[in-house]
Amino acid sequence: MRVVLDTNVFVSGVFFGGLPYRILEAWRRGVVKPVLSPEILDEYRRTGEQLASRFTDVDLAPWIGLLAIYCEVVHAPPLAEPVCTDSDDDKFLACALASRTEFIVSGDKALLRTSGHGGITVLRPREFVDRFL
Repeated sequence: MRVVLDTNVFVSGVFFGGLPYRILEAWRRGVVKPVLSPEILDEYRRTGEQLASRFTDVDLAPWIGLLAIYCEVVHAPPLAEPVCTDSDDDKFLACALASRTEFIVSGDKALLRTSGHGGITVLRPREFVDRFL
């Protein structure tokens, strides 16, 4: 199953475990295939590096390396008009639209409110795990 993971889901899974980690484990088992754009990968890296400076026992580099190799990376042109109240989150919608990915997993309230736009369903990690894992 192809899915776009919001930065909060990816970073939470790497650094804190819980349901986001279960989604990353499903990726490792081949059940889930993350889809991302270069802009999303850059945000993962920036956010992860900020956290890594505080949580020195977590090594982000292997995760970023795996993403570059084992994920689907797509060119996602910016949306013609902002959709999300936090326009920085539009890149996740753009990625899902460009790749024809049905699901975005996110805990971000602004992104969750866009569920249904362009046929994309935005699910909280709990909802995604309960429905698909």
